[in-house]
Amino acid sequence: MTRTFEGFTQADFDVFLIPGLAPRMEALIARVRPKLEQLGDLLAPVLSVLYGEEIYAHVAKHARRTVHPPDDTWVAFASSKRGYKSLPHFQIGLWSTHVFIQFAVIYESPEHKAKLAEALRRNRMQLISGLPGHYCWSLDHMRPEGKPLTSMTEEDYEQMIHKLMHVKKTEALCGLHIDRYDPLLRDGERFVAVAEQTFRNLLPLYRAAF
Repeated sequence: MTRTFEGFTQADFDVFLIPGLAPRMEALIARVRPKLEQLGDLLAPVLSVLYGEEIYAHVAKHARRTVHPPDDTWVAFASSKRGYKSLPHFQIGLWSTHVFIQFAVIYESPEHKAKLAEALRRNRMQLISGLPGHYCWSLDHMRPEGKPLTSMTEEDYEQMIHKLMHVKKTEALCGLHIDRYDPLLRDGERFVAVAEQTFRNLLPLYRAAF
């Protein structure tokens, strides 16, 4: 596989418009998964250097699905070779509408959710001051939308922290959303550079969750 990432095309996003589990998975495996695997190969070593620990790439397999086709897919980066869901991690993935590059602590990781919530309660401004205002927060990895940091109010943060501490299904995801029609996505080399910088920007959140 080439070491130069070729970027994403409109056909990659259209995979999520194909009806039926088997046809969609066939197209996803053929078109999108090789690109996510390549991003994993390219960026896991970079993240290992950046975060000072071995980082492993995990491409979503969607193996448990029997009826409903996936509405998104991703490659996750975590410090365990066995899996990522129980740890703070990073993701690059696609919905039909956009690409996301983000930090995530999901519901399978209650201990780290609590640590992140406490860190946000104590030092929120320090943790988010270096993040671009167009980065988005989300509390549910099953939903494509997010709320830009520039739109987050004090009440929004208080509610998010409370939910992270007390609501099992609440998650914390923060990062960059890139519209499917953004020319950046067709420039593979530039996209990888943006992904690297995004992960660098999100380093304080990652560390705060441990």
